[in-house]
Amino acid sequence: MQHSKSTPRVAVSLGGSEARIIMAANKLSLVAVLVVVASYAALSSARTFTVGDDQGWMSGIDYTDWTTGKTFAVGDKLRFSYGSQYHTVTEVSKSGYYTCSANDALSDDTSGWTVVTLTAPGTRYFICNIPGLCSSGMKLSVTVPESGPVPSEATRGGTLVPAMGSVVVVVAVATGALIKLALF
Repeated sequence: MQHSKSTPRVAVSLGGSEARIIMAANKLSLVAVLVVVASYAALSSARTFTVGDDQGWMSGIDYTDWTTGKTFAVGDKLRFSYGSQYHTVTEVSKSGYYTCSANDALSDDTSGWTVVTLTAPGTRYFICNIPGLCSSGMKLSVTVPESGPVPSEATRGGTLVPAMGSVVVVVAVATGALIKLALF
């Protein structure tokens, strides 16, 4: 693709991903570009945590210990893997978590493979709703802190899973500029 000498080219590197921004006009809304790039950067850093690691979601695991040293962020996913005939993943309130009661369940899954996306800061609570299992320790609370410094890769834990594949976004800006953002 050929560009005239008056068309500036900008390349931005995002943690190994490459974003090529081609501006088709001299006037550009920098804010729009920064919003698109920042959104991609946030999505691309999402991690997937397998609850209980190799053992999965089962009784006999100390899930408080499992969360130690992990830093969760908005966009991260919790992947629960369990025997569907033996366990549930039931999201409850703080009260339900401490009393092991699913009376106020926000969700309940028995599929054997549950993925939960952490969509906002705050604490989420999960229990196994099979009688006796929550009270014997089969429960998990995960806290996503308010925005702050981005933790290092060493303290995040989890597995980096790209939030999107190759995507091309075209943004028409009020100033008449056209921005093409290709993410690979």
